[in-house]
Amino acid sequence: MTKAKPGVDKNLSNVVEDLDQTAVNSHQANQLQQKRNDRRHWDEINHQHTVDLEHPHS
Repeated sequence: MTKAKPGVDKNLSNVVEDLDQTAVNSHQANQLQQKRNDRRHWDEINHQHTVDLEHPHS
């Protein structure tokens, strides 16, 4: 993990570091891709969807 620098978001730095890895074989490539997919999935779950009160879905 990266050492926190003043004024830099440590979580964001760790995400960038994780995404910047290069796989050495196909198994590791699959593991890295799955990690990215899991991160996207959790981002979508945690994202708060706003409700459009003017145009309700009927």
